[in-house]
Amino acid sequence: MSTGSELNLCHEAYLQLVQEGRRARVVSFPCWELFAEQSQSYRDEVLPPHVHRRLAVEAATSFGWDRYVGSRGAVIGLDTFGASGSIEDLMKHFGFTTDHVLAVARQLLAHES
Repeated sequence: MSTGSELNLCHEAYLQLVQEGRRARVVSFPCWELFAEQSQSYRDEVLPPHVHRRLAVEAATSFGWDRYVGSRGAVIGLDTFGASGSIEDLMKHFGFTTDHVLAVARQLLAHES
């Protein structure tokens, strides 16, 4: 799950996972507050309670994503400040690449139970 520009990374990782025969989905998560206002049945449809291996990708702070990924999920987020460089170099440095998203997703799926 992700917001904004990071969705592209998730979608590209999703396409690769599907090619590998894995079941996956991409969830666009533009607003936590609006999501929380939805019915429980809708929220369960979007984030099925039986799915425990969840990955959030956020090029801002990872703070708060734990409520959606749970204890067996992961967050690729930015929890530091002060780096400078080209956007391409910074995205790679902080793990905002399709390859890194795919690696974390595969690691989560390897521990599926």
